[in-house]
Amino acid sequence: MQFGLRRRLLLVVVTAVAVAVCGLVVAFDLVLDHSLQRDADTLVRTRAVAELGTLQLSRSGVREAEAPDDATPAAGIWVFSNGRAIETPRVGPSVQAAARRAAGHPFRYSDVSAADLRLYAVPVLFRGKRVGTVVAATSLAPYEESRRTALVGSLVFAFVVLGLVAAASWWLLSHALQPVVRMTRQAAAWSERDLDKRFALGEPTDELTELAATLDGLLDRLANTLRHEQRFSAELSHELRTPLARVIGEAELALRRERAPGEYRAALELILRNAQQLSRTVDALVAAARHDLGVARGSADAYAVAASAVEACTSMADDREVAVRVEPPSQPLRVGIDPDFGERILQPVIENACRYGRSAVSVSIGRLDGSVAYLVEDDGPGVADDERETIFDPGSRGRAGSGDGSSGAGLGLALARRLARSVAGDIVATGDGFRITLPRG
Repeated sequence: MQFGLRRRLLLVVVTAVAVAVCGLVVAFDLVLDHSLQRDADTLVRTRAVAELGTLQLSRSGVREAEAPDDATPAAGIWVFSNGRAIETPRVGPSVQAAARRAAGHPFRYSDVSAADLRLYAVPVLFRGKRVGTVVAATSLAPYEESRRTALVGSLVFAFVVLGLVAAASWWLLSHALQPVVRMTRQAAAWSERDLDKRFALGEPTDELTELAATLDGLLDRLANTLRHEQRFSAELSHELRTPLARVIGEAELALRRERAPGEYRAALELILRNAQQLSRTVDALVAAARHDLGVARGSADAYAVAASAVEACTSMADDREVAVRVEPPSQPLRVGIDPDFGERILQPVIENACRYGRSAVSVSIGRLDGSVAYLVEDDGPGVADDERETIFDPGSRGRAGSGDGSSGAGLGLALARRLARSVAGDIVATGDGFRITLPRG
């Protein structure tokens, strides 16, 4: 049988309190017993010493003092003179025998279990010589009764305290864990489409409400990420569908009738460019998936990666009559990723520079905080300050590219940053271009 958290906590609390209460009851009983024993010893010793003051002593032994006619003999007192009892109370033979044995061992306590008595013997001295013994007795019954009453009372008190603690703990745990129960039921009722649902327990006032606020923040981030991925997937579908539709449309158009060789060549070139764009997008996604799955990363020369990315953009650069220059680093640098993956990251940024640059694009390589930094700059309009982050959103192309007539859904920079961040790198806009940081190899 499995117990819930509330029952387990209650069991722990009740068990701990029960152990503590039992320990207190045992300690109380021991202390009380010791105190009652000490009181009984004090009383019987006091009675014996008091009896000594009433005796008349001589060399021949002990003699009782004269007592008034109406005085009664002291109860529980034995007076022995040279081994002979001159005063004895009316008690049973067993007690008499115990008193005689006690008289032979002064300054010692002894108990008579059958009569529930405690005896104490004190010697009678005359000029330093023992001439007799006084034995006093006291009943232990009142002390035993007090002990039993105290034990019963302490047990009753212990059960009452344990019951109150159990009830208070159950109430406290029920109210303390109520937010958890409510959060569990709410989360179980939500579906994958309830992105705006939150626990909403208000400002944190304790650990549980702080947990709810933390989970709400986590849900906000997950919802934003999911919406971003949904939007990215939709835009990516459009980005893949666009070149594919062009390939199909151009092929169908070319097959409708006989054309001149030059027209066929132009159609094939258009089909090739769109197929290459489609291939680059698919390759980038495959590379990102491989790195997300934790595939081991390689190493590549930083300059070679940049040169390969520039070579892939040669066609666009030639069409727009833009000169692209790669400046080699002052000393060889290596990046800690595969060369193909590095090219997938740099190529969209260089293509963007070729698209908006007027005549020149430069790529420089250096170190930055333990990483390899690529600086891609062009002589175009640049990136406005208020667009340095928004241009990396899927589907966003910025004001500079809103009316240039270029195709695409604006996924190049978004995909490049995503790939860079998947390997602990990043891409940021610098105003005149972009800075790409990648891990060193």
